[in-house]
Amino acid sequence: MNPSFQSGIADKIRSMTLILVLIAAAAASGWAVIAVPEPIVDRMLESDVRKQAIHWQRRVILHMHQVEESFKTGTINAQDARMLSLLPEESDVYRYRLLTSSGGIFWSTRSEEIGEYDTNEFFTTQIARGETYYNHSTLPAYEVDGFPLQSTGFDSSLTREVAQVFFPLMHNGHFDGAIDFYTDITEMRETFIYRARMSLAVLTSIALLAMTIAVLVVFKANRQRMNQLKARAAKDQEVMASQMQLAREVKLLGELNEWLQSCRTLDELFKMVSEFMGHLLPDAEGSIYVFSAPRDILGGCASWNGGSLKDHIQPDECWGLRRGRTYEFGASEVEFACAHAAPHDGRPYFCFPILAHGETVGLMHLRAMPARAGDFTTCKPLAQMCAEQISMAIANVRMRDQLHDQSVRDPLTGLFNRRHMNESLRKFLSNSELNCNRLSLIAIDVDHFKKFNDNHGHDAGDKVLRAVSAALEKACDGDEIACRPGGEEFTLILPGITPEDALTRAELLRQAVEEITVRYGDKNLPRITISAGIAHFPAHGLLPQDLLRAADEALYAAKAKGRNQVCPASRGNERGALEDSSKTQAPPEDQRAAG
Repeated sequence: MNPSFQSGIADKIRSMTLILVLIAAAAASGWAVIAVPEPIVDRMLESDVRKQAIHWQRRVILHMHQVEESFKTGTINAQDARMLSLLPEESDVYRYRLLTSSGGIFWSTRSEEIGEYDTNEFFTTQIARGETYYNHSTLPAYEVDGFPLQSTGFDSSLTREVAQVFFPLMHNGHFDGAIDFYTDITEMRETFIYRARMSLAVLTSIALLAMTIAVLVVFKANRQRMNQLKARAAKDQEVMASQMQLAREVKLLGELNEWLQSCRTLDELFKMVSEFMGHLLPDAEGSIYVFSAPRDILGGCASWNGGSLKDHIQPDECWGLRRGRTYEFGASEVEFACAHAAPHDGRPYFCFPILAHGETVGLMHLRAMPARAGDFTTCKPLAQMCAEQISMAIANVRMRDQLHDQSVRDPLTGLFNRRHMNESLRKFLSNSELNCNRLSLIAIDVDHFKKFNDNHGHDAGDKVLRAVSAALEKACDGDEIACRPGGEEFTLILPGITPEDALTRAELLRQAVEEITVRYGDKNLPRITISAGIAHFPAHGLLPQDLLRAADEALYAAKAKGRNQVCPASRGNERGALEDSSKTQAPPEDQRAAG
C-alpha cells in the first residue's frame, strides 16, 4: 500500500476524530447553556437575598423602640406597627412577619396571621440555633401580596418565584426571635438566567475554540507533560518521605508509651524519656523538670541532645507555667525570655507545662539546635504529644506509689502496718544473715491505754497514738523503720546497731514519750508512758517469729515490773529461740558450708 495513502487515511481518521470530539463538546456546551444556568443562578440569588435580608433586618430593628422587649413579650406598640408597615413600600419585601422565640407571630403584614404559631421543624432545629434559613419556591401569583393579578381575579396558571428568608435575632448568645421575609425574585431570576446563558454561550464558544487549538497542539505538549510528570514524581517522593517520617514518629511514640506504662519508678521513667526524646526530636535539645512535694520548686529530672539541666528552678521563672499554657519564644515581634533559659543566645524554644488530671506536674523545655533554628517550629505538634504521654506516665507512677503507700501504711498514724513490718523484717534478717550484720527489734506498748479510751473517749486515744507515733518516727534514722502492728502496740526495727545502742535508743525513746503533753479539748491528758522489750539477732532467734516472740516476752516482763521501763530479752529467751530455730533450719556450720 502506498505510504502516502496510508498517511491520508491516518489524516482522515484524525480529522474525523477531531470532528467527533468537537461535536461532542458542542453538544455538551449546548446542554450546559440550557440546563446549567438555573442552579447557578439560584445559588447566586440565594447569596444576594441573604445579604439583602441583613439590611431588611437592620431597618426593622431601627423602626422599633424596644426591640428585645417586643420580641420577649410578643407585643408591639402602634407607632412601631405603623413604621413597620412602610417596609414593603420601601424595599423588595412584599410580606414579612415577626416571631417570638417560641414561634408565635406577634406582627405581620398579613394581620390575619397575628397570634398564630410557626410549626415548621426547621424553626427549632435551625433558626433557634442562630442559623439563617433560606427557601426558594414557586407560588401561584395570587399568593404574592400586591401583585396586580389580585385585583382582576385568581389565575392558578400564573406563578411567581418567591424567596423566603428566616433571619434569627440573637443577643448575647440568646435566641430572642426571628423575622420572616418574603420577596418576589421572578424578574431578577429571569434576568440572571438570561445573562448567565449568554455568558455561558460566549464562554463555551471560546472553550470550543480553545479545545480545537489544544487538540492541534497536543502532540507538541508531550515534553511539557513529561516534565510535569517528573515534577509530580519528585513531589510524591517528598510526600512519601514525609509519610515515612510520620510512620517512624508514630512507631516511636507507641514504643515510648509502652515503655512508660511499664515503669515502676520515676527514675526509670526519666531514663527512658531521655533515650526516646533524643530520637523523636533530634533537632531540639531538651530537659524536664518536675514539681517537688511542697510545690515550691521544680527539680531537674532528665535531659537529651545536650540540653542544659539545672538542679532546680522556681515556678515563676517560666512564662509557660505562669501563663498556664505553652510558651513559644521566637515567634512574636515582642517577647520575653524565661529566667530558667539563661544564658539565652536568641535561639527559639518551647516551654510545655506538663499537665496530668488537671494539675501541673512539671515542665518540658525544648530549645532549637544551633544549626536547626529554621525548622524548629515544625516539631511543636510532636513535642506536644510527647509532653502529654510523659504527663500521663508521671501521673500513673505517682498514683501507683500512692496506692502502694496506702497498702503498707497505717491510716491513723502513718507508720508502717503489720504486713510491711513482716516483709521488712524478713528482708533485714536475710541481709543480716548474709552479711553477718546485727539487727535489733524493739516491741513497744502504751501503758494503761484502755484508760484513755474509757475516761476520755476514743478521739483522745487516737491523739495519744498519733503523738507516740510521731515520737517513734522521729527516733528512726536511715534504714530504721517504725511500725504499728495494731492497737496500742508498736515495733521498731533497727538494723546495724549493737545491743547496747539499741538499749540506749529504747531508753531515750521512753523518756521522749514521757515528756509528751497531749491536749484534748480544754485540758491536758494524763502523762503518757510506754513499756518496751528488746530482742537481738542472732542472739534471740534467726526467724522473724522468734525475734518477735522474744521482744514480746521482754515487753511483758517490763509491764510485770511496773511498766514505764525498758527490758531486754533474757538469756533464757535466747536459748529457747535458738533451740526452736535449730528445729527448722540447718546448723550455721552446714549453712556456711552450703553457701
